[in-house]
Formats: sequence, structure tokens, C-alpha cells
Amino acid sequence: QVQLVESGGGLVQAGGSLKLSCVASGRSISTYAISWFRQAPGKEREFLGSTGWIGTIYADFVKGRFTISRDNARNTLALQMNSLKPEDTARYYCAAKSTGVGGTTTSEYDYWGQGTQVTVSS
Repeated sequence: QVQLVESGGGLVQAGGSLKLSCVASGRSISTYAISWFRQAPGKEREFLGSTGWIGTIYADFVKGRFTISRDNARNTLALQMNSLKPEDTARYYCAAKSTGVGGTTTSEYDYWGQGTQVTVSS
């Protein structure tokens, strides 16, 4: 079993930055595909990006603003978010997939964190 815990969310003004962290415990996630998703009220959970053995990929709408990094030695994943917009307001989740590459559909992931809230004010 893998437990994921996100942190780093909060309230930020438009144009600002936040860095989210996801700490994994239970086993090493060095070989896992790890992804970030977000979910705004009334909307479906949407894919932001993923990092794994094939490298790192991003959803088009976050390219150039969001950066995913991982530290396998510390079993952690980070999401650096710059130039934040009010429409980025959502709960942000990390997810882990033990096999294959990280995809865009939520059902393919084995483990999820509880999420961390990001609110961007205009």
C-alpha cells in the first residue's frame, strides 16, 4: 500500500505562485508514474501532468506555468505553479500508478491523496 499526502495549498492572489508537495509512504514510488490532478466544485477531476519512466508530460493548459518534479530519494513529488489565475482554484490531488505510464483518466490510478485546496483571488 502507498499513502499519499498533499500539502502546500492556500490562498494566493492572481499572478502569484504556490508550490504543492506530495509525500508518499508505505513503499518507494521511484518506479511509479505519479500525476497531479485537480477538481473544482461542480467539475470533473482533470489531469494536470505526470512524471514517470518516459519523462514528464503536461496538459496543454498548464504548459509553461506548472512544473512537476520528483525526488525519489525522499519519496516526494512537487508541483510548482506560477502565474496563477482565479480559474486555477480547485482541490489538487496527487495520484500514483504502479505500472505503465501516467494517463489522463482517474480510474487507472491505484492510490490517491486527500488533496490540498488552492484558492486564487482576483
